[in-house]
Amino acid sequence: MQEVTKSSEAAAAPDFYEQDEHVHGSSTLIGFWMYLMSDCFIFAVLFATFGVLGRNYAAGPSGADLFDLRLVALNTSLLLLSSITYGFAMLEMGKDRLQATVGWLAITGLFGAAFVAIELYEFSHLIREGATPQRSAFLSAFFVLVGTHGLHVTFGIVWLVTLIVQVHRFGLIAANRRRLTCLSMFWHFLDVVWIGVFTFVYLMGAMR
Repeated sequence: MQEVTKSSEAAAAPDFYEQDEHVHGSSTLIGFWMYLMSDCFIFAVLFATFGVLGRNYAAGPSGADLFDLRLVALNTSLLLLSSITYGFAMLEMGKDRLQATVGWLAITGLFGAAFVAIELYEFSHLIREGATPQRSAFLSAFFVLVGTHGLHVTFGIVWLVTLIVQVHRFGLIAANRRRLTCLSMFWHFLDVVWIGVFTFVYLMGAMR
């Protein structure tokens, strides 16, 4: 009788752990969606601030004087390509192809790193030209908005590298799949925000 009870408990254990993993995964995704909504609110405030201060040049340079749209277009292409390569990584993850998943994640990280490097170059160039954040309200709003997005991309790269290590070490287990899904939402969210930055800050700013 005792052996039957133990075997019944052993048979029920996988179902219990599967249900627990499902509940934990659902709560993680819900929590991450809440984080993205709060992040969306932060960027909405920054966009609104730029909209109010974007014409206050204080007799200083405007976006038309400062922005190199060819460089910004290159940076935009890099970030959009990184979103595509991340999509390829998710497709390979769905097929349980470990090496292909890691490969596409690595390419995504390289595109993201190139994006951050070009953004840092742009900031350093502006500062050398005297267009510092304290020069005008326009430049303060610009550096805060674009810099906040850049910090998010940098954090995403660190997260991506961490996941590459975990996937390479532990494989495509349920926890890693969930983490990759969360990072996918975060990465695509940053792409959407950057499209807003490219249009609202750079394109419209260059026309003023």
